Amino acid sequence: MKDLVIAEQTILPGESCRIDLPVALLHTQTPLSMPILVKRGKSDGPTLFVSAAIHGDELNGIEIIRRLHQQKSLAKLRGTLITIPTVNVYGVIHHSRYLPDRRDLNRSFPGSERGSLAGRLANLFMKEIVANCTHGIDLHTGAIHRSNLPQLRVNVDDQETEALARAFGVPVILNSDLRDGSLRQAASEYGIPMLLYESGEALRLDEMSIRAGVKGIINVMRELKMLPRKRYQAKKVIEPLIARSSLWVRAAESGIFRTYIGLGARVKKGDVLGVIASPFGDNEDEVFSLSNGIIIGKTSLPLINEGDALFHIARFQDSKEVADNVEVFHEILSEPEEPFVEPNII
Repeated sequence: MKDLVIAEQTILPGESCRIDLPVALLHTQTPLSMPILVKRGKSDGPTLFVSAAIHGDELNGIEIIRRLHQQKSLAKLRGTLITIPTVNVYGVIHHSRYLPDRRDLNRSFPGSERGSLAGRLANLFMKEIVANCTHGIDLHTGAIHRSNLPQLRVNVDDQETEALARAFGVPVILNSDLRDGSLRQAASEYGIPMLLYESGEALRLDEMSIRAGVKGIINVMRELKMLPRKRYQAKKVIEPLIARSSLWVRAAESGIFRTYIGLGARVKKGDVLGVIASPFGDNEDEVFSLSNGIIIGKTSLPLINEGDALFHIARFQDSKEVADNVEVFHEILSEPEEPFVEPNII
C-alpha cells in the first residue's frame, strides 16, 4: 500500500487519525478548518470517501458518518475510508445551504485556486480528497421544507456505478444526468464511480434516513471487498428498481395545502394527491398526479405559492413492485445491522 498524504500529513496503513484541513480565515482572523476522518486498513484495497453537508443545512449525513465510525465491522477494513462530515463548514455554522458568497458549493466543482470562495473550497476538496480516492458517496437531504424518500441519484449507464447502487439497498434508484459544477461530475472526470444518497429534510435528523445511510455505506463497502461479506443471508432483500425519469407536481394556485399521501406512496395518473384551499374556506383546488409512479419527494410546508413544487414522482408504468420494495425497506430498517444500536432520535 502506498502512503496517503492529506494536508501534508502522511497516514500509513493500519493508522486512523483526524485531520483539520485549513480552509480560510473568518473576518475575526479565526482559522476555519474542514474535519477529515481517515481510517486505513492493514491490507490494500479501494479508497472510499464519504462526504456530507456540501449543502450546509443538510444534516443527516453528519450523523450517518458519526454512526458509521462506530460500526464494529470497520475493525476488518481493507483499503481506506475517508469521511468528511462537514464539507461546507461555513454553511453548517450559519444553518445555510450556501456559502457566504451565496454560491452553491455543489455547482462550483472542480473549482479554482484563484476563483470565488466556493471555487476555492471545491478546488481544495478535489486536490486533498477526491484525487486520493477510487470511489465516493455523497450524502444529501431534500431542501428546506422538503423531504425525500431514501433514494440514490446515479448514472446507471456506468456498470460499476449501477452495481454499487444496487448493493446500497434503497427501493428507488433515479437515473440522473451529471450536472455542470457538481461533485459527481468532477469525480467522473477523475474516473471515480460515485453515488449520491438523498433522504430526509434539511435542518432535521430523520432516523429512517440515517439508518438507511449507514446500512447502505456498509453494503457498498462489502461490495467493494473493503469489508467481509455477512456470514448469514438476510431473509428480506431489496431489489432496487431504476427510474429513468421523474417529474414535479406544482401548485396551480396559492393557499393552504393539505396532503393526502406520504413518501413512498404508489400513485396513478389522475389520483388526487392533496388539496389547496383558500384560508377563508371559499375555494378548494385538488392536486392530481401527472404520472404513474412512486412519491420520492414532497413538501412539508402547508403554505403554498403558485408554482411551488409539491410532489416529486419517480415514473414507473407498473409501480406495485416498487411500493412493495418500500414496505420491505421499512421492515429491514427496523432490524439492527450490528449488535450496537443507539436509541432512536426523537
